[in-house]
Amino acid sequence: MMLDAWQFAVGRLANGLADRIVTLPMLRWTWTGTADTGYDSNLPEYRPSDRDAVRDMMAGRYLLASRLVETGGVSPFGIETEHVDWRINLQGFSWLRHFRDVRDAGERGFARMLVLDWIGRSGEFERETWAPGVCAQRVLNWLRHLNLLLEGANAEQSRTIMRSLGTQIQSLKVRCKLINDPVDRLLACIAVLGASLCDQETSDHIEAAALRLDAVLAAQIDSDGLHLARSPRVQLLLLAELASVRSGLSNFNSDWGHRLGNQVEKMHQALDALTLGSGEPVYANGTGQLPHDVLIAVQASGVPQKQVSRLLSGFGVLRDGEAVVIADGGQVPPPEFAREAHAGALSFEFSHGTEQIIGNCGPAPADLPDSKLLFRRGVAHSAPTINAQSATRIREKGPLAEIPHQTGAGPGLTLNSADQLLSLVQNGYAARFGVSLERRITLLSSGTTLVGQDRMIRAGKAPVSGVITARFHLAPGVMVRRIGNEGIVRLVLPNGAVWSFLWEGADLRVEESVRQSSYVGFHRTQQLVLEADVEVGDEIAWIVTLEQS
Repeated sequence: MMLDAWQFAVGRLANGLADRIVTLPMLRWTWTGTADTGYDSNLPEYRPSDRDAVRDMMAGRYLLASRLVETGGVSPFGIETEHVDWRINLQGFSWLRHFRDVRDAGERGFARMLVLDWIGRSGEFERETWAPGVCAQRVLNWLRHLNLLLEGANAEQSRTIMRSLGTQIQSLKVRCKLINDPVDRLLACIAVLGASLCDQETSDHIEAAALRLDAVLAAQIDSDGLHLARSPRVQLLLLAELASVRSGLSNFNSDWGHRLGNQVEKMHQALDALTLGSGEPVYANGTGQLPHDVLIAVQASGVPQKQVSRLLSGFGVLRDGEAVVIADGGQVPPPEFAREAHAGALSFEFSHGTEQIIGNCGPAPADLPDSKLLFRRGVAHSAPTINAQSATRIREKGPLAEIPHQTGAGPGLTLNSADQLLSLVQNGYAARFGVSLERRITLLSSGTTLVGQDRMIRAGKAPVSGVITARFHLAPGVMVRRIGNEGIVRLVLPNGAVWSFLWEGADLRVEESVRQSSYVGFHRTQQLVLEADVEVGDEIAWIVTLEQS
């Protein structure tokens, strides 16, 4: 693992240097060689549009990445803002879809004006606005809505848009193999294939682009269909871009379309498996609240599958009745995929019906960059930790900063589907505290009872020491009621349902918590905290059960 991490660091440095060279002004002229190529709008748009978003933008209100910025009549591309996600969303042009159904010439002209404004300000290479992932999304969105941009444009405007589009496509072709971030590399391959499918002059490059995308997908998507980052957020991003390219490729060549379609369907099944009854994917590895309208639209483009208990890419999923439990075994992604990976070993999220009961905190918001590592730690997850340390350490400095480091033997994860029992073992504490942790989770009574045991097992040579703390971060709106020192806590859900939480082998306290929402910032919530001394063979037992009315 350590050798892989250092090889990754060296490769990242070499690619970064090569990319600096090919983006030098003296070499960038080569990007314009095919800049005047004509393109058709052959890529369908599956994401929904919102007419109110059009009105808001024309009034100077831009709600992007769930952050509202009022420009006061100034171009959004001239606004200085610290909200990185907002800037990326603006530069990626996914908001163009809101204009696709408008018929008013003024509204359509406004969309074209924004594109021309971007070209005027950022048409020349600049490292942030031409970052490969952002550039790839911008290319795909311009191609999807090219008819909107060119209809009503004069000859000079059309040439300006097409020339800029061609230059951006050529830049992706040149830089594709030098991109360090694997998600950006995959997005670039999707964009190059999308551009080849829309090329009016030749179809000669389509098969080569499809072959390249197929190879990169094979290297980044595991056998269960999940991206190696183990992040539902990344999974949704990729599926949203792959949907229209898949359709265009099927129209060009049914064999290639079928091949890509099989891979995409596996990706759909993986995302669906990691989605709770509340409709939200599990908060893991950089995933917070995702745009619900996009999530629904993307999931609708896949083939529905029966959902069952299963193991998937280091996650364990239990489904029984209306209950869903998704637990993370703590598998650490390969270094290049781990920049946003959480130390979420043994954590789980639990929903019943459409109500979530227990979850994780999610990632730090973009405007709290200093808290990024805090939200990746084990204490931000519904998981047991020892002395508030994470099972998986995340480096804070050096060339491998922000990359998790697996210590000890790898995690263990088994499923007994007949008994609806998950067993998760984490060995990351053995060298520090002399024990491994085993968490057993069982669904009973058609999903109305969840039983857990957190057991300490002797491991390693270190003296047994420390304090084990099991946290249960409650979902927004869940109220905690406790009467005196009774060994029971009642959880009142927003829909009025009451669940009992019982425990033994530890002391309980209630603390404040948060759940990161990309729409309204933090939801202030509460967490149940169980704490005990580390002792070999001891266990903390807990039960969450629905009170019958």
